[in-house]
Amino acid sequence: MTNFIQLTHDVLDVGAVTSLVSDASTGAISIFVGTTRNHFDGKKVLRLFYEAYEPMAVKKMEELCVELRQKWSSSLHNIAIYHRLGEVPPSEASVVIAVTSQHRKASLDAVAYAIDALKTTVPVWKKEIYEDGDAWKANPECSWAFPEKIDNPPSTDDFVSEHEKQ
Repeated sequence: MTNFIQLTHDVLDVGAVTSLVSDASTGAISIFVGTTRNHFDGKKVLRLFYEAYEPMAVKKMEELCVELRQKWSSSLHNIAIYHRLGEVPPSEASVVIAVTSQHRKASLDAVAYAIDALKTTVPVWKKEIYEDGDAWKANPECSWAFPEKIDNPPSTDDFVSEHEKQ
């Protein structure tokens, strides 16, 4: 049972991530692939730009794997959470989450939980670049950007983006 975690500027290869988690002892591989869409709120999106506070993002991704294994105890086998950084054009993957288990229900439930938890806890920022401008956005689920959504929010000092450091 292995956790594969990666933040990368490279194109995410869904097939490679699938092969990474695949194991002959499991009967299910569930995968979520988040892609860039070419429009938002009536605007044409040319590309997205992601950045992260990388040490904290990796730590939170590792914690998420631990949480998944606790919630689904011995049901899960391999887990992969890959997030792309930098520019991501329309139709390309920005996040891939893959989970293997003996039976489909555990892996399907774990993948659904994982993407929601990732958006809530992992410090990754998204800039949408439109034909007529751009905008930095936090996920509406994001607990550290919207502290009223959680009981004990982390310090915002823990989540300083690269553009704020300059």
